[in-house]
Amino acid sequence: MIVETFPVGMLQCNCTILGCETTKEAIVVDPGGEAERIKAAVEARGLKVVKIVHTHAHFDHVGATREVQEQWDGAETLLHEGDDWLIEGFREQPLMVGMMFDTGPPPRIDTALEGGMELRFGEQCSLVLHTPGHTPGSCCFSLRTPEGMLLLSGDTLFNMGVGRTDFPRGSYEQLQTSIRDQLLALDGRTRVIPGHGPETTIENERRLNPFLQ
Repeated sequence: MIVETFPVGMLQCNCTILGCETTKEAIVVDPGGEAERIKAAVEARGLKVVKIVHTHAHFDHVGATREVQEQWDGAETLLHEGDDWLIEGFREQPLMVGMMFDTGPPPRIDTALEGGMELRFGEQCSLVLHTPGHTPGSCCFSLRTPEGMLLLSGDTLFNMGVGRTDFPRGSYEQLQTSIRDQLLALDGRTRVIPGHGPETTIENERRLNPFLQ
């Protein structure tokens, strides 16, 4: 199993590449910017992107999706339908955070993510967890690696933090329910790669996260 994460874009979204070492099929999670850097990382591993998936549809997680789609024509692009409204209003999104720039046209979405869906890439598989709160369509991705369980938590759960809910259609109550019922129920040794910032583990967040006490 190949797992490579690096921050991209002006807001330093953690983009993750998941690859099957046997078949070389790969998933790109949250291509928020710097499409050429993403391409270089994929090609350095000898991989072929078969899926582009998003933890949610804020521009800093979707910003380079169109370019990645063009680089790997035929790759399936997935997003939970709860965030379709963010794709429809893609160009206006920067105003939500007081920024003014042109995002360009929105990416094409091929398939709706659903909780419980399995995302297969070669001999590997990731499970989709629908975790609304930060946005209605927020999702996390759980998978087994040789080193143990891994969770890509997007902007739902951070190292010593949780996702913002003051954006349109955010819900603090939903966020807390998503984290407590789905994420904190995972094995404490689960490695967590959030949408921004450093890694953590489920056990660390159970014990120390001030927003979850």
